[in-house]
Amino acid sequence: MDCTAYGDRRNGSIDAVICEVEQFRMSDQVSSLWVQKSDLPKSQWHHSAIPDLADGEILLEIEKYALTANNITYAAVGDGFGYWNFFPTGDDEAGIVPVWGFAKVVASQNSEIAVGERIYGYLPMASHLVVAPGNVTAAGFVDTAAHRQGLAIIYNQYNRLGTDAGTGEAERALYQPLFTTSFLIEDFMRQSDWYGAEALLLTSASSKTALGLAMVAKNLSPAVKRIGLTSPGNADFVNDTGLYDQVLTYDALGSADAAQQIVSVDFAGNSKLLTQIHDFWDQNLKFSSLVGATHISERSGASDLKGPAPVLFFAPTAAETLMKEIGPVEFRARVDAQFANFVAGVDGHLLVEYLSGEEALQSAYLEMLANKVAPNRGIICAF
Repeated sequence: MDCTAYGDRRNGSIDAVICEVEQFRMSDQVSSLWVQKSDLPKSQWHHSAIPDLADGEILLEIEKYALTANNITYAAVGDGFGYWNFFPTGDDEAGIVPVWGFAKVVASQNSEIAVGERIYGYLPMASHLVVAPGNVTAAGFVDTAAHRQGLAIIYNQYNRLGTDAGTGEAERALYQPLFTTSFLIEDFMRQSDWYGAEALLLTSASSKTALGLAMVAKNLSPAVKRIGLTSPGNADFVNDTGLYDQVLTYDALGSADAAQQIVSVDFAGNSKLLTQIHDFWDQNLKFSSLVGATHISERSGASDLKGPAPVLFFAPTAAETLMKEIGPVEFRARVDAQFANFVAGVDGHLLVEYLSGEEALQSAYLEMLANKVAPNRGIICAF
């Protein structure tokens, strides 16, 4: 396969590196990447016939999706949080990793949704998806498929986009789902008056969710100091973003101010690091929050920790709670306002890389799983 990469600056937006791979895909087949739930690196492409549509259903052809550490978290905690249930394979041992992206309606048995429409939302790592739109409005719809009932509503909602591609779609797919989590964490901490702490400690400070949290905290809680923990190889990148008041490498944790009262938001899922944080700050650690699992190989739990017991932050629950308080329209407006600031803030720091073809997409998944994707890369996948 012939792959050409080149730099591009589009409409003053972030730099892009485009990798195009010519590949023939049968139009009457669904291609999906199946992974072993108990052994995530074991993955293979599965091909099946395009299913017939029942009354009310539509067929989406997936145009592009973002691949981030967030998707690895979906897989890592899939059984415990139901992430495998959104796009079932029919094989109890295999699952399809959820992603966020854009799709086009290529067949419809629903009178309210026309062929040619485009949507944005929660998708499988696959070429096609059948959904059953309900609660249809001009802005979007909810998938009412039987197997998705009882699952978090935030993942079942789809935005209608008309028929034309919009601006900033790569940024939306890459950052918005992660950024919504960032926004919700900051809102939760601020509503709790930051538990009386004067500083926020973020592990995996180079991750997009951590960067988003640092940005929102800087904007809405400027009095709270932001401390980023990262690996030596990512330290320069994290410093260059300008989002942190202090950047420390993991091996330099001991140089921090142990007398400073902090809240910790752990994105790494590394039990050894979490133990070090609790040991170092002890009672000056006012709250310990667990989010995601960036370091997948070290995500086992820690026990007998000093200080407060860690509390898992689950974004869908937090989103539903906040939407009930302020309404979905106000919720979206608040997130979007901060998101625009974030996209502008990371312009020039993050690259968008486009990949296509089954081989390239599977390789990217394995690279992300192994935590080998540089923090300044944003991967957009297409079939």
